[in-house]
Amino acid sequence: MKLTILASGSKGNCTYLRGERGALLIDAGLSARETLRRLRAAGGDAGLIEGILVTHEHIDHIRGVDVLARRLDVPVYATGGTLEAFSGRCGETTTVRRCRYDEPFCLGDFSVEAFPTSHDAREPCGFRITEGDLRIGCCTDTGTVTASMFDRLASCDAVLLESNHCPEMLENGPYPAYLKSRIRSKRGHLSNPDAARCLQRLADHIHMAVLAHLSEINNTHEKALLSALEGLGFYSDQVGVTVAPQDPGPVHPESCGFRL
Repeated sequence: MKLTILASGSKGNCTYLRGERGALLIDAGLSARETLRRLRAAGGDAGLIEGILVTHEHIDHIRGVDVLARRLDVPVYATGGTLEAFSGRCGETTTVRRCRYDEPFCLGDFSVEAFPTSHDAREPCGFRITEGDLRIGCCTDTGTVTASMFDRLASCDAVLLESNHCPEMLENGPYPAYLKSRIRSKRGHLSNPDAARCLQRLADHIHMAVLAHLSEINNTHEKALLSALEGLGFYSDQVGVTVAPQDPGPVHPESCGFRL
């Protein structure tokens, strides 16, 4: 499998997962036109996409879902709560399918299982995706990693894991107090130390970690990466760690594709 980050951050989130014969999109937080432009620039093939997996209903994850699903003629998969929350944004011809926590379903050659995350959305989820002998876990937009979430991620070969903010940058940054409190909460976003602690526990299970959803205001590429490597400790030379592009600007194949 090959993971290509088309956008990651508060301006938009979209990941293209290419398998042996098909592909999936995880979230579609850019416009349909921009998503397809970036996909072409990254060497992806829109014709291989078999479905769009949606983690939750926040606009930076669903902006292009409806138009993209109809243009590609593929179904949208999300939890019942997420579908209810953004149903008004989908046209009558958009095919939507409900997925339930801990109930795997097949999408082409992929086996997909949604699991609960902790975020201020209706029914947010992460995804564990399997093709053949490889498995990847997607866990972004969550304020904590529960034991149940950890168990899902520990069975994966690679993880797409949120590392949203540096606590010191958030504390000293320009956000109002209520927003800082929301971000820090158990239903907010993972900090760099949170992500590092998770990776420390995952170190002898996974082979690759992609740090995602970095704040443009309250984090840097360097801080997130250093924190993750410190968390991995002696395993840092065994687990490949990279950072998803923060700024949803032009995407270059050599900088955004990660092969499992």
